[in-house]
Amino acid sequence: MHARLPCLLCHKRESNNAQPTMPGGPNHLPCTGCHAQEFANASSPVCLVCHSEPASGKLKPFPRLESFGMRFDHKTHIALGQTSCGTCHRPARGGIALTIPAGVGAHATCYGCHEPNAKVNGRNISSCGTCHQQGFGRSDSMNASAFRVGFRHDKHDRTEGLACIQCHKVRAGSDQVTAPQPLNHHASARAFSCMSCHNGKRAFGGDDFSVCKRCHTGAAWRF
Repeated sequence: MHARLPCLLCHKRESNNAQPTMPGGPNHLPCTGCHAQEFANASSPVCLVCHSEPASGKLKPFPRLESFGMRFDHKTHIALGQTSCGTCHRPARGGIALTIPAGVGAHATCYGCHEPNAKVNGRNISSCGTCHQQGFGRSDSMNASAFRVGFRHDKHDRTEGLACIQCHKVRAGSDQVTAPQPLNHHASARAFSCMSCHNGKRAFGGDDFSVCKRCHTGAAWRF
């Protein structure tokens, strides 16, 4: 029954605090808005949903929230023309990887646009349901195989005349973004890969083995 209700009925967004305000505060609002009869009785079974000792008000140790995954549509955000990759993704680990906003801390990034009562084309985009849906979300990893061969985003940026969209593109018919095949030697001829640029013409590559350490360095070097 609760899943049928709009999120903003219980979760109020009055600020850009990264920690969402949970319902059930003073006077048990907003729960009493629907459950007035149950809350009128101090010994009602509904009290045991949240309290281990209703008389003292002691709360149960609730488990971590796992029932709501997060969906993100790259295609929609790019189409708005108001965001770029750098809006959400920041360099991490010495520029090797780019961060992927995750957990409660991701709200600090998302709230830059999804502020209280924010709307796009008349649609409220401040509600929890804008991003969250029931079910487990898929956790992206920054440990891509490209990083094992010494790939660094900070060496493939505007200083080299490159933009994110030259390597990453929104996959046709999907909301996800492609990544180059992390191979220079023996990469698939049809795939976009390191060899697409490192072909001995635009940059070192091909069978020039005099510059192996440009990519293969230290303990990270493995095939």
